[in-house]
Amino acid sequence: MNIGQKIRQLRYKAGLTQEQLADKLGIGPQSVSKWENAVSMPDITTLPILAETFGVSIDDLFDLSSEQHLNRIENSLDINEELPQDLFREYEDFLKAHLDDELNKQRATSLLAYLYWHRMNSNAQKAARYAKDVIRIAPGEKDCQWVLTRAEGHASWDWNMSNHTKAIEFWRGIVEENPDVRLPYLYLLDNLLADHRADEAENYLKQAILLPDARPVIALVYQAHIALARFDEKTADRIIEGLIAAHPEDSACLFEAAQYYAKKCDYLKAIELYEVSFEKETRRPRFNDELMGIADIYEIMGEYGKAAETYDRIIDLLENEWGFTEDTGLEHARKEKARLLSKAKKA
Repeated sequence: MNIGQKIRQLRYKAGLTQEQLADKLGIGPQSVSKWENAVSMPDITTLPILAETFGVSIDDLFDLSSEQHLNRIENSLDINEELPQDLFREYEDFLKAHLDDELNKQRATSLLAYLYWHRMNSNAQKAARYAKDVIRIAPGEKDCQWVLTRAEGHASWDWNMSNHTKAIEFWRGIVEENPDVRLPYLYLLDNLLADHRADEAENYLKQAILLPDARPVIALVYQAHIALARFDEKTADRIIEGLIAAHPEDSACLFEAAQYYAKKCDYLKAIELYEVSFEKETRRPRFNDELMGIADIYEIMGEYGKAAETYDRIIDLLENEWGFTEDTGLEHARKEKARLLSKAKKA
């Protein structure tokens, strides 16, 4: 069904003549006739008024398929930092209506999680902004520090606040229910290692490396981090240096090595490996993970100008390899560059 046929259907349902619809839109009845006969299409500026007149969304005017609706929702979440309440509710209702649709259940459920995360992240940014304002007003008082910790993931001194027990138990359950699936093991290992639960991590790694799709390189990376969790830095270093020597052209391996040294605060070594990993990457378009790591390290080191220059590289990557012109990631990169340049001037 084309848009003209949809307009005719909705006009009949609303009990309007072509003349009455035209009056509501402030146009001539000939225009409505041309739409309905596929001679012309409504101007884009008319679509919101049409949707309002019929009590439908703009998407409904085009009679999109379920897949097109899902694509539209995903693209909207990718592009927009915040959704108006009416659009949020529209997406929520549509996704919930497809939770029992076997064909689209997984994607609808995934997008529903993304939708709520998107709203949560947007609200967290606002919460952090106001919490910081309170702290600036009264830095010696305990007030909104806990809000800022929750909103931005700041470190907490209290072990009972900072441990990852709930995450570990969730992923342990997923592993036990799906012992032949590799990915849950990795998330379980990440959370165990974050809490220095090295013995448990080693036991699960032994199970994971027996899986048919196990990756030997990643297994060695985890062995190094298990050694580091036991404060055995020499063993951990030896494993990582052996990986670099054995896989000097493997971008993924070099990236993992860079991450290892960044976590150890060996920043110059991490930058060197991030740069080589980015250079060796053969996929196009490339991801910007290495560049983000480099920018963060330069900021930690107080090299704000170099950090800003790295964001220039990120912007170039997003524009020229990914083809982005308007995107939240691109806008974030521009804001970060401006922030770092401002810090460089004050330094």
